[in-house]
Amino acid sequence: MNINIYYGGRGLIEDPTLYVLDKMEEVFDELRVNVKRYNLYEMKNAITTLPQTLKEADGIILAASVEWKGIGGFMQQFLDACWLYGDKNKMNSLYMCPVVISTTYGENEAMEYLNTSWELLGGKPCDGVCAYVEDNVEFETNKAYKNIIEKKAENVYRTVSQRQQVLPSSSSAIKQNMIKTSIELTPQESEQLSRYVADDIYVKQQKEDIEELASMFKGILSQQGEDVELEFIKEFTVVFNPQEDFSASYAIIIKDKKKTLYLSVKGKELECRYENISNTDVLAKLTHEVLLSIVQGRQTFQRAFMSGEMSAKGSFGLIRKLDNLFDFSNR
Repeated sequence: MNINIYYGGRGLIEDPTLYVLDKMEEVFDELRVNVKRYNLYEMKNAITTLPQTLKEADGIILAASVEWKGIGGFMQQFLDACWLYGDKNKMNSLYMCPVVISTTYGENEAMEYLNTSWELLGGKPCDGVCAYVEDNVEFETNKAYKNIIEKKAENVYRTVSQRQQVLPSSSSAIKQNMIKTSIELTPQESEQLSRYVADDIYVKQQKEDIEELASMFKGILSQQGEDVELEFIKEFTVVFNPQEDFSASYAIIIKDKKKTLYLSVKGKELECRYENISNTDVLAKLTHEVLLSIVQGRQTFQRAFMSGEMSAKGSFGLIRKLDNLFDFSNR
């Protein structure tokens, strides 16, 4: 059995959460459970890639230290990464034990938040550890507290090893509705995208591209009397695949030609022309050569975006939709 621990505190020596985790790990060692701990404060730049480690686990522990309010930023970043990049099919069968230790107030609210969040992700919460600690020494020397923590660890082992059933909750129904409106990615795409987000150089380059797009639009808008061109307009019009009840607008800047191709989709209607418009749902930037390769069916918008040949600002779901609206693969 494999259990992963994700610790969201700051790693302070006096943090009682660390004591609780150490005691639980001792029990797991006796039960011959493979335990791996991930200290989120040591992995600030790699938190978005951590959902991929869930694939190895049979159960996990989410440990939060409440120092003033809530579960803390590191744990929130991890949960956000699980929603954006995690394998939902894997999380559906994954048990989660919350460990919340407070030195101020709010441990019960934080515990409820972790349970609800994990249910929304599709996972199965199990009985955890929730406590308020005023004096570290008294807490760590109290044998009764130690026995309670050890019993909790044993219960986690039984729950995970026996694959115990949990009662359904309304969060499961809410999750289905939320997933329908979120970005639909394959596990491979999620993993690749999470690595891009964790790459500081890549993120910096994307920000620079966005700034360049904004400044370019200012320059384009100042130009007057530009001739209307027809390149690519026919190609987009011919392959247009209407999507019922779907509407979006795209501005595709062809940077080496200093032209902007404007696409507006409203159900079965398509507007396709060259126009200097900046207030669109998606703002994309690529070269003439890359757009030509897409129109000729040699690659897709999604592949160009993932490879960095096309930068874009806007909803990732709308970017993916481009390949459904304009399928050049059969040309």
